[in-house]
Order: sequence, then structure tokens, then C-alpha cells
Amino acid sequence: MEIIEAIYDKVVEGNVSETENLVEKALNEKAAAQNIMDNGFIRALDLVGEKFSTGEAFLTEMLTSAMAVKSGMEILKPLIAQSDIKSKGTVVAGTVAGDIHDIGKNMVCMMLEGAGFKVIDLGVDVSGEKFLQAAKENKADIVAMSALLSTTIASMAEMIRLLGSAGLEHKVNVLIGGAPVTQDFAQAIGADGYAPDAAQAVKKAKEILHISQ
Repeated sequence: MEIIEAIYDKVVEGNVSETENLVEKALNEKAAAQNIMDNGFIRALDLVGEKFSTGEAFLTEMLTSAMAVKSGMEILKPLIAQSDIKSKGTVVAGTVAGDIHDIGKNMVCMMLEGAGFKVIDLGVDVSGEKFLQAAKENKADIVAMSALLSTTIASMAEMIRLLGSAGLEHKVNVLIGGAPVTQDFAQAIGADGYAPDAAQAVKKAKEILHISQ
């Protein structure tokens, strides 16, 4: 449908108001919410994410596209709740204890939600116990932790220890990221994945859960 392509174009452009208008119009024209998500939102975010990863797009461009999807998703949520649209997985996300930075975490949450994941955002300064409780209550597939301060990344290792103590180490995957985090650190603490940015976080989450698209 032409209107789905138009939604795709406006998300790539990061045009929030036009995305909202087109989503409303698409629904009035009986477009399926799943089609809007898959071919309007997710496909556009994949493109923007790839461009960001290759240096063809800037952080601000990825942010505005994610915001466009977030606004469009707000319109679709009531329909999604009533339908049999299945999420790609459940992600519990937050910034670790002792750290109150949230820009990167917010971007990851928006990108994941736009990609079809159910996201439970715990906010900032989140303790390992709170991550664990939320993972249990929501039957999370992934716990995504962010940190900007190098003094707080030890909390990530503690979270993995808590999952092990609760017998969830093989049921809940751990994805970590943030400025002081590296692939070597992720491997050292036994995390299931590391992502240097929001676009890679979506890619890695799909990889962890064996999602092809």
C-alpha cells in the first residue's frame, strides 16, 4: 500500500507529526496494524540503524526516527492489545544502580519497542534486585542494562550473579551497553550480548533470540 510506504518515508525523515497523521489515515483505510509495524516502522528503523552504524546518519537523526515510531506506536497500542500480534520478545531495561544517565537507555527502549519488542523501562539507578524482580514478574527474555559511569559497571556483573542464584541464567539473556562497556567486559562477566549503540542493541537482541527479521 502506498500509505505504508509514506509512513516508512516519514519515519526515515524523523517527521513525528506526519507519521502520526499517516498512521491514523492508514487505520482509517483499514491497513493492518501488523503491516504498519513491519513495513512502516521496523523496516524504516532498520534502514536508519544501518545508516547510523556506517556513519551515514547521526545520532539526532536516529533519535527523531525513533520518536516518530514511538508516537505512531501510541496510536497502534490499543489495536495491538486487542489483536493477536505477538511481540518479538520481552525486554526489561534500565540504567544500573548508581547511574542516573538515561539518554542512551531511552533511545534503546524506543528502538526496541519500534522493532516489535515489549519493553519494560525501569528507569535509572536500578538495583540488581529490581532488575531480577521485574525479569521474573514479566517473564523477560532479555534484561538490558546501560551504564555511563565506569564506577557503576560492576552492577552488571552482580545482576548476572543474581540471575544465576535464582536459577534464571539459562532463561533470561543479558544485554549490556554504555560508554565504559566493551565486548571484552561483556564476555568477562558472562553477558549474552554487548551493543555500542541503540541500533546495534536491536540487532543484538534479535540475534540473541534468533529472530531473522
